[in-house]
Amino acid sequence: MARIVCITLNPALDLAFNLETLTLGQVNRPTSAQLEAAGKGVNVARVLASLGHEVTVSGFLGQDNDGPFSLAFPRYGVEDAFVRVPGNTRINAKLAEQSGRVTDINGPGMPIETAHLDTLSTTLNRLFQRDKPPQAVVVAGSLPPGIDQYAFGKLLDTLKRHDAPLWVDTSGPALLTAITAQPTAVKPNETELADWAGSPLETAMQRQAAAQRLHASGIEHALVSAGAAGVLWVSRHGVWQSTPPRVTATNTVCAGDTFVAGMLHGLLSNLTPPDTLRFATALSAEAVRHIGVGTPHADDFDLLQQQTRVRRLDDTTTEGATR
Repeated sequence: MARIVCITLNPALDLAFNLETLTLGQVNRPTSAQLEAAGKGVNVARVLASLGHEVTVSGFLGQDNDGPFSLAFPRYGVEDAFVRVPGNTRINAKLAEQSGRVTDINGPGMPIETAHLDTLSTTLNRLFQRDKPPQAVVVAGSLPPGIDQYAFGKLLDTLKRHDAPLWVDTSGPALLTAITAQPTAVKPNETELADWAGSPLETAMQRQAAAQRLHASGIEHALVSAGAAGVLWVSRHGVWQSTPPRVTATNTVCAGDTFVAGMLHGLLSNLTPPDTLRFATALSAEAVRHIGVGTPHADDFDLLQQQTRVRRLDDTTTEGATR
């Protein structure tokens, strides 16, 4: 299996509540609650580690409340290379209703200074100087206060110089900065793709054309997510679309992170394009059924893969369910 570094610049302690219906202005009593050491890059790392990869997590943690992370990382099976900075890691509240609607209340994160970024760069350089350097790098999540678009772009350029595939999953201005840096892969949603394209994408053909433009701009893997409608993937392997199996969605918080991990796993494991997309889509569908990331060890995971439809859009060949 591969050695992978997952970077989360703005991690969080995720406090997730499951409740029947959220009623504003009143006391709400959830059916369950869970506190987890998280952040998009941490979530990706958890999935990759469960798939057998050697995973190191890095980024910034508040030294005043890093205990839950320090305890969780051995349990997740990942190596801790986070830089500790003064302050508290933010806490995010996730309110998941039975209807599938999720309300996020996300903290802003700790202020990051230039000296902290320098320490992170030194830490990451050491990881690449090992006898077995990382075979892929994932940067996922939002930017904390103190890291502007210039600093983020500079970090991405530095990571690209290590010549390992660089995957970036972020949003807003940070996503546009990432696209300019031309990493190996990005995963915008339909709205974000339209913002990049500069025009509304109202039809499937318009979305496909925009995704193909994104790939042509220098993005090796352009992944466009559309929730329950599936994923559009444009790469040198062609234009592929997946439709997930029907499941009862109770918490979608980790679905995108699970999908990114599944795609990277498939490519690093030399799965075929349809099998890669099918695996990642089914794993993401597994994730929405519960709090937390998806697991390939679910009893019905093979069935979820069989029920995942994958088809090629730029060729007459059509891939249905698993062979």
